[in-house]
Amino acid sequence: MKKRSWSAAMWLLLIPYIGLLWVPLYNFREPAFLGFPFFYWYQLAWVPLTSFLIWIAYRSVRNDD
Repeated sequence: MKKRSWSAAMWLLLIPYIGLLWVPLYNFREPAFLGFPFFYWYQLAWVPLTSFLIWIAYRSVRNDD
């Protein structure tokens, strides 16, 4: 496994971890989206985004055997 692609993949996986761990970043009621306060839809938006980032990380290290 190449060190460079492994490192880039790990940094990609850190993005959602930091984005969801730092609660003061999204601990607000406004702006609401479809009746959901920002606190909830921010977290829900991370679900597909995190899946996409995991897919990118997997694709970048999968063929490095």
